[in-house]
Amino acid sequence: MHELSIALSMIDRIEEEAIRHRGKVRSAQVKIGILSGVDCEALKFAWEIARMGTDLEETELAIEKVALLVRCSACAKTYSPEIQALFCPDCITPVQDILGGKELELVALEIVG
Repeated sequence: MHELSIALSMIDRIEEEAIRHRGKVRSAQVKIGILSGVDCEALKFAWEIARMGTDLEETELAIEKVALLVRCSACAKTYSPEIQALFCPDCITPVQDILGGKELELVALEIVG
């Protein structure tokens, strides 16, 4: 379960920010793309385990799921396909440029003094 190692890395990074800002972290927000290889439910579970015994024991994790967004390399149409149908709905070109959906980002922290 690589989500546990992700949660542990997030804990380390968030604790560094809490120290830097001299505050307590109430919540952390992450973006997870559909193609990131991260299972959101497994990450939530891993977060619950990883934060035990740390300064983040009461910190909530908010996950924003990011859909797949692609641009057709032939006609430049931008759209959000199903993963099973990675071809342009206009020109049926199978080659696409992925614009979004691979994210795994810590995007915001709520830190209180």
